[in-house]
Amino acid sequence: MQKINLGEKLATFSDYFSPRTVTTYNGHDVMVAKLNGAFIWHKHDDTDDFFLVLKGVLDIELRDRTVTLSPGEMFVVPKGVEHRPVAREEVHILLIEPTGTPNTGDAQTAAPRKIA
Repeated sequence: MQKINLGEKLATFSDYFSPRTVTTYNGHDVMVAKLNGAFIWHKHDDTDDFFLVLKGVLDIELRDRTVTLSPGEMFVVPKGVEHRPVAREEVHILLIEPTGTPNTGDAQTAAPRKIA
Protein backbone atom coordinates (compact mmCIF):
# COMPACT_ATOMS: atom_id res chain seq x y z
CA MET A 1 0.00 0.00 0.00
CA GLN A 2 1.67 3.13 -1.27
CA LYS A 3 0.45 6.36 -2.73
CA ILE A 4 0.64 6.67 -6.50
CA ASN A 5 1.82 9.84 -8.21
CA LEU A 6 0.15 9.93 -11.62
CA GLY A 7 2.55 12.56 -12.97
CA GLU A 8 5.53 10.34 -12.10
CA LYS A 9 3.87 7.35 -13.78
CA LEU A 10 3.11 9.37 -16.92
CA ALA A 11 6.75 10.52 -17.05
CA THR A 12 7.97 6.92 -17.44
CA PHE A 13 6.75 6.54 -21.05
CA SER A 14 6.23 8.56 -24.21
CA ASP A 15 4.15 6.36 -26.54
CA TYR A 16 0.57 7.27 -27.33
CA PHE A 17 -2.61 5.19 -27.03
CA SER A 18 -0.80 2.60 -24.92
CA PRO A 19 -2.38 2.66 -21.44
CA ARG A 20 -0.27 1.78 -18.41
CA THR A 21 -1.83 0.10 -15.38
CA VAL A 22 -0.87 1.91 -12.19
CA THR A 23 -2.96 -0.20 -9.80
CA THR A 24 -5.95 -2.50 -9.65
CA TYR A 25 -9.20 -1.88 -7.83
CA ASN A 26 -12.01 -4.44 -7.32
CA GLY A 27 -11.23 -6.31 -10.53
CA HIS A 28 -10.55 -3.13 -12.50
CA ASP A 29 -7.35 -1.65 -13.89
CA VAL A 30 -6.68 1.98 -13.08
CA MET A 31 -4.55 3.26 -15.95
CA VAL A 32 -2.90 6.37 -17.29
CA ALA A 33 -2.34 7.06 -20.97
CA LYS A 34 -0.98 9.70 -23.28
CA LEU A 35 -2.96 10.50 -26.40
CA ASN A 36 -2.10 12.52 -29.48
CA GLY A 37 -4.06 12.39 -32.72
CA ALA A 38 -7.14 10.34 -33.46
CA PHE A 39 -7.71 6.80 -32.20
CA ILE A 40 -9.74 4.30 -34.21
CA TRP A 41 -13.54 4.15 -34.11
CA HIS A 42 -14.47 1.34 -31.73
CA LYS A 43 -16.94 0.16 -29.11
CA HIS A 44 -16.93 -2.05 -26.05
CA ASP A 45 -19.79 -4.53 -26.07
CA ASP A 46 -19.43 -5.60 -22.44
CA THR A 47 -18.36 -2.50 -20.51
CA ASP A 48 -18.68 1.27 -20.34
CA ASP A 49 -15.58 3.33 -21.20
CA PHE A 50 -14.44 5.83 -18.53
CA PHE A 51 -12.26 8.86 -19.40
CA LEU A 52 -10.90 11.47 -16.95
CA VAL A 53 -8.68 14.18 -18.46
CA LEU A 54 -5.63 15.10 -16.38
CA LYS A 55 -3.90 17.40 -18.88
CA GLY A 56 -4.90 18.87 -22.24
CA VAL A 57 -8.21 18.86 -24.12
CA LEU A 58 -9.77 15.65 -25.41
CA ASP A 59 -12.63 15.26 -27.86
CA ILE A 60 -14.66 12.08 -27.56
CA GLU A 61 -16.29 11.73 -30.95
CA LEU A 62 -19.58 9.87 -31.02
CA ARG A 63 -21.49 9.20 -34.24
CA ASP A 64 -24.04 11.93 -33.39
CA ARG A 65 -21.97 14.48 -31.44
CA THR A 66 -18.61 15.36 -29.92
CA VAL A 67 -17.97 15.71 -26.19
CA THR A 68 -15.01 17.97 -25.33
CA LEU A 69 -13.23 17.37 -22.03
CA SER A 70 -10.81 19.70 -20.25
CA PRO A 71 -8.59 18.89 -17.23
CA GLY A 72 -10.66 17.62 -14.32
CA GLU A 73 -13.59 16.61 -16.53
CA MET A 74 -14.75 13.06 -17.17
CA PHE A 75 -17.09 11.23 -19.48
CA VAL A 76 -18.43 7.70 -19.59
CA VAL A 77 -19.20 6.18 -22.98
CA PRO A 78 -21.96 3.58 -22.47
CA LYS A 79 -21.21 0.03 -23.54
CA GLY A 80 -22.00 -0.67 -27.16
CA VAL A 81 -21.65 2.99 -28.25
CA GLU A 82 -19.18 3.60 -31.05
CA HIS A 83 -16.64 6.33 -30.26
CA ARG A 84 -13.13 7.56 -30.83
CA PRO A 85 -10.92 9.80 -28.71
CA VAL A 86 -9.21 12.65 -30.58
CA ALA A 87 -6.39 14.71 -29.07
CA ARG A 88 -5.29 17.71 -31.11
CA GLU A 89 -2.17 17.94 -28.92
CA GLU A 90 -0.79 15.69 -26.18
CA VAL A 91 -3.42 14.76 -23.61
CA HIS A 92 -2.99 12.79 -20.38
CA ILE A 93 -5.92 10.71 -19.14
CA LEU A 94 -6.92 8.33 -16.38
CA LEU A 95 -8.93 5.26 -17.37
CA ILE A 96 -10.72 2.67 -15.24
CA GLU A 97 -11.74 -0.59 -16.92
CA PRO A 98 -12.41 -4.17 -15.92
CA THR A 99 -9.09 -6.00 -15.98
CA GLY A 100 -8.41 -7.38 -19.45
CA THR A 101 -10.68 -5.03 -21.40
CA PRO A 102 -9.10 -4.51 -24.86
CA ASN A 103 -8.54 -0.81 -25.60
CA THR A 104 -9.94 -1.22 -29.13
CA GLY A 105 -12.89 -3.31 -28.01
CA ASP A 106 -11.33 -6.25 -29.92
CA ALA A 107 -8.69 -8.51 -28.36
CA GLN A 108 -7.11 -9.09 -31.79
CA THR A 109 -6.23 -5.41 -32.33
CA ALA A 110 -5.76 -4.24 -28.73
CA ALA A 111 -2.55 -2.83 -27.35
CA PRO A 112 -0.94 -5.20 -24.84
CA ARG A 113 -1.41 -4.23 -21.21
CA LYS A 114 1.65 -2.64 -19.63
CA ILE A 115 2.46 -1.73 -16.04
CA ALA A 116 3.70 1.77 -15.19
